[in-house]
Amino acid sequence: MGPAVASLDGWAERARSFTERELLPRAAQIDREDRMPGEVPRALAQEGFLGLSLPQAYGGQGAGSATTAAVLEELARGSAAVAVLVAVHLSVCASPIAQWGDERQKEELLRPMASGRWLGAFALTEPAAGSDAKQLQTRYRASGDGFKLTGSKTFITNGGLADLILVFATRDPALGSKGITAFALRKGTPGFTVTSRFDKLGLRGSETTELAFDEVVLEPGARIGPEGSGLKVALGALTGGRIGIAACALGVAGAAYEELRRTALLHPSELARAQVARSYSELTATRSLVLQAASRRDAGLPAEEEASAAKLLASQAAVRIANAAVDLAGRAGVISGSPAERLLRDARVFPIVEGTTEIQERILGRALLGG
Repeated sequence: MGPAVASLDGWAERARSFTERELLPRAAQIDREDRMPGEVPRALAQEGFLGLSLPQAYGGQGAGSATTAAVLEELARGSAAVAVLVAVHLSVCASPIAQWGDERQKEELLRPMASGRWLGAFALTEPAAGSDAKQLQTRYRASGDGFKLTGSKTFITNGGLADLILVFATRDPALGSKGITAFALRKGTPGFTVTSRFDKLGLRGSETTELAFDEVVLEPGARIGPEGSGLKVALGALTGGRIGIAACALGVAGAAYEELRRTALLHPSELARAQVARSYSELTATRSLVLQAASRRDAGLPAEEEASAAKLLASQAAVRIANAAVDLAGRAGVISGSPAERLLRDARVFPIVEGTTEIQERILGRALLGG
């Protein structure tokens, strides 16, 4: 057996049972068809996972970051696509609204998200503004007593499924970070379209799309936080988002470890034992770092550096352990659709999403050395 996930208010065990019952039997089909079956989000909602970290006052479960990370790890062990769907919904859409929204926004937006009636997405990245959010080109302007939104976004997870999207736009690119504001955009708003859906190497079944906004009219109540506070909203969301994605990568690493161990038991050798030992050690150490980052966030302490370190190491661990599982399996490991092959494709996406490896290294380097 792999290193066990600690019990956190029973949610980890609940997620493990859900994964065994609902996800593992569907994982290959989700990957092969590159489609999220409609019954999966409904089942996630019924279990309470789509409201896991949201305040109880608005229908959520009130769980902390550590509990949420443990649940995401368990879900990713069965299907990385499902875990990422939940992580994005909670960490970078619903949580910023819970932190920055006014009472009316929390009541009207968080309740349907907590119940799972609405799914959330986070729209920051643009074709010419990936790692540097200050380069945003999507524009908003005052219109009547509301706003109008024009521009495009790319690589948006849940973009085609989401009922509510947290969108970031600038009043004027020349203002840099001071011009950025966050808005809550409902699905079906005139002028908003999903223009394309990407066919990805891994995380198949997770919707990744391009979005377009053509003079989209937003009511005054669509603004989340004060005008000009959008970069603060985004960066705060990304700290939680990186912990969530680190937990998802950890789940893939754990599933790959189990594949590696299964092969090693069938074909024991000194090489196999060494690979299992290295992978076990890396998996256990990485889980401790993810838990440390989540625990700091639960305690209200700064966690930006820990979140970046956790995301950096967890994504690398997933790739290394999945590579080892494919290598040890040999010809069986490279057959399209085999568990090891699918896990390697999923793992390979994590060093890129939610801030690339290079971005995490830059964040940590500046924090540790200045500059």
